[in-house]
Amino acid sequence: MGPATEEVLQAALALPEEERLELVEALLATHAPSHELPFDPVWLDEARRRSAEVESGAVQPETWEVVRERVRRRLEGQSRD
Repeated sequence: MGPATEEVLQAALALPEEERLELVEALLATHAPSHELPFDPVWLDEARRRSAEVESGAVQPETWEVVRERVRRRLEGQSRD
């Protein structure tokens, strides 16, 4: 990131949340959308399947705290999962 961009970023981060969101929306509106998906279409099918599992109650989501702790244990070689 160049110095000018860093300066703009720091100014944007100093804005109140509502104004930051307005800025993000304005920046995104200037982006010319591509007609190509930004990922393999197989991932869209997978996301839909997983979403349906959560909505049906077949899968119970876990909190970030639980997932983070599990990953931390695995990285430390202490996993019992």
